[in-house]
Amino acid sequence: MNQPVLRLCVVVGVLLSLSACQTGEPLTAKSVAVVNSAENLAVLEQAAQARVKPFASQLLSAVQGAMQAGGPTQAVTVCTEIAPALAKQASTEGWVVGRTSDKVRNSQNTADKWESMVLAQFAGQVAAGQPVASLKQSAVVAGEYRYMQAIGVGQPCLACHGQSIAPDVTASIKNAYPNDQAVGYQLGQLRGAFTLRKPL
Repeated sequence: MNQPVLRLCVVVGVLLSLSACQTGEPLTAKSVAVVNSAENLAVLEQAAQARVKPFASQLLSAVQGAMQAGGPTQAVTVCTEIAPALAKQASTEGWVVGRTSDKVRNSQNTADKWESMVLAQFAGQVAAGQPVASLKQSAVVAGEYRYMQAIGVGQPCLACHGQSIAPDVTASIKNAYPNDQAVGYQLGQLRGAFTLRKPL
């Protein structure tokens, strides 16, 4: 190898080593993938929102249909069976779709550390006057893309999540969810969030 080429190779090697030192970790394929995904958050966010919209719409339609057919007790049954099925249906192509809250009905929807942090941020934003429907958050966390979109308490929600729940409905809820926390809400409050994740 001639001298100019050798010097060039040495310079490139030094620059790569310095770059690795500045980031605190070696330049691996995984770290490059995370950086690239962070640069494309807008694209991932659009993909997440495209999954939330039909999931939310189908879930609302199912609950409203159950309310019309058999009242709130029927809606509890539908939520128990239909909501997990709809979430599973939306969870394709590496995405995992679900819901969470700081007051869960289904313990399987308990928030993890990042979700709890985002829910607290949402609560602060609502307290500051921001509309629930405008709240969303996305980030790259531990090699995954994470997205959350707030859910507000609508009128149909109050029969099962409000402050005055009929005794038969309360009995149905307790039968399906013995450790239920998701009651006492008022119209327009923050109920929780849709939560999505995808490995990068």
